[in-house]
Amino acid sequence: MYDLDADGDFAGICRLMPDVLTMKEAAAWLRLSERSLYELARSRRLPAAQVGGKWLFPRAQLERWLAAQADQPDVAHRLDPPPILAGSHDPLLDWAVRQSGCGLAMRAGGSLDGLAELAAGAAQVAASHLLDPDSGTWNEPAVREMLPRRAMVGITWAWREQGLIVPAGNPRNLAHVRDLTGGMRVVRRQARAGSHVLLTHLLTEAGVRLEQVPFLPEPALSEDEVAAAVAEGRADAGFGIRAEAAARGLGFVPLIRERFDLVMERRHFFGEPMQALLAFARGPAFAARATRMGGYDVAEMGAVAFNL
Repeated sequence: MYDLDADGDFAGICRLMPDVLTMKEAAAWLRLSERSLYELARSRRLPAAQVGGKWLFPRAQLERWLAAQADQPDVAHRLDPPPILAGSHDPLLDWAVRQSGCGLAMRAGGSLDGLAELAAGAAQVAASHLLDPDSGTWNEPAVREMLPRRAMVGITWAWREQGLIVPAGNPRNLAHVRDLTGGMRVVRRQARAGSHVLLTHLLTEAGVRLEQVPFLPEPALSEDEVAAAVAEGRADAGFGIRAEAAARGLGFVPLIRERFDLVMERRHFFGEPMQALLAFARGPAFAARATRMGGYDVAEMGAVAFNL
């Protein structure tokens, strides 16, 4: 059995530790109380998983997380995260990553999941479109909360039109989120997706409770799945971007313009993968593709949205 309080070689102690730590083991290793560790895990501020009602902590990811918190350049270099772009799904971004040959692997999910992967050291870049209702700003408040005391930068990818994706011709004459409550089948995104967070905000502003909207049982895990559910007749409406509605010949009711950012540590902005992606996105093929897809404003692409 390893002794977390023993003097001696840190690397040697780590080799004796199991690959997955319990709450007690992780708290002792991090020199935290179990209560403090629980709060960090519950708020997704460090890598953890809840299995069978118990919190478990992958040791390798905890090491990367701790090194990043310490912000020591030599340690961070040794524990550099993999070249993964996690977070929100965007079809223009997906296309540009493939066409640019930048070397980033896509791991689409939700905006909150992407920021959590950054915090865990499991990705280099996160795509995010999270609105802070209190300040009316995009992404920066969430990054400050989930990645505190980290040298982070947000780069504008595009402004996108978000709204209601409906069948061609908008047969139900939907015009507002208030219209989603009556006799509808509505496809939603997963809870940690930026689109779901934004829809919840718009419903709250309209005085509509989330439980009043007749959502389908299973959420869509990407923007294109929202449009597919409407196109295939499984849903009467969904909340998503204009580009996906246009791709399937569907109707679209614009509701809000959102800023879609790429978030990363400042050092990764200067790395080859990001520079290759941004260089490609400054070219004419990218601008032409954005215009054809519809619903994008890429005039600010590459601009620094925030620098923490």
